[in-house]
Amino acid sequence: MDLQLKGLKALVTGGTKGIGRAIAERFAMEGADVAICARNAAEVAETVAALKAMGVKATGAAVDVADSEALKAWVAKAGAELGGLDIVVPNVSALSVQPGEESWRNAFQIDVMGTLATIDAALPLLEKSKAASIVPIVTVSAVEGSEMGAGGPYGPLKATLLAHIKYVAPGYVRKGIRINAVSPGSIYFKGGVWNMIEQGMPDLYKSMLERNPMGRMGRPEEVANVVVFVASPMASFMSGTNVVVDGTITTRIQN
Repeated sequence: MDLQLKGLKALVTGGTKGIGRAIAERFAMEGADVAICARNAAEVAETVAALKAMGVKATGAAVDVADSEALKAWVAKAGAELGGLDIVVPNVSALSVQPGEESWRNAFQIDVMGTLATIDAALPLLEKSKAASIVPIVTVSAVEGSEMGAGGPYGPLKATLLAHIKYVAPGYVRKGIRINAVSPGSIYFKGGVWNMIEQGMPDLYKSMLERNPMGRMGRPEEVANVVVFVASPMASFMSGTNVVVDGTITTRIQN
């Protein structure tokens, strides 16, 4: 299937590892030019080189999404370097499940304000696109409670993003911009959260495997495939929705 992404310009925050890296690579595989950011400059440089080796234009910078002004400046710069923006994927999360005021403040600044700042900075460029799409990465913890949350901000703040997406979708679509969330379940990759839990809390890791009828966790590439399709012109009648990619670990009926 041709996703009609060749020559389009995509921006992915947190694009050097895990789900973000897989999304950036999948866009490049489809012929889209890609801009990425992350906090580690060396990892950004390595990822940009790998994307360029796939035959597309790529750019990136070391950016902390908690710094809204720096983030907005980078989005504008990346758009200028790529010659515009068609697709934006706010992917960065604090992944904070610990209770306490500091945990909530940090997660709010990264998960909520980082996402909103990315989108706000990109809107002027997206309004010029004929295939504009925004796909924030959320989580199944935003739609179904979990003992993993334990009073922490991760799920509730991601749920805030889902509500925001629903509210802004009608106004955005009138400007030719689609916005949809993709909510992954438990995703495993080396160096990721579940890899660390596997090593440090093997009983919890085993219990999560047992909860999923598939008997395994997902791979970043499995999330990336869905994100890239939802972002593509092939999903042109989708907006304001949340797509769950969880291997059936959640049990609620989506509405």
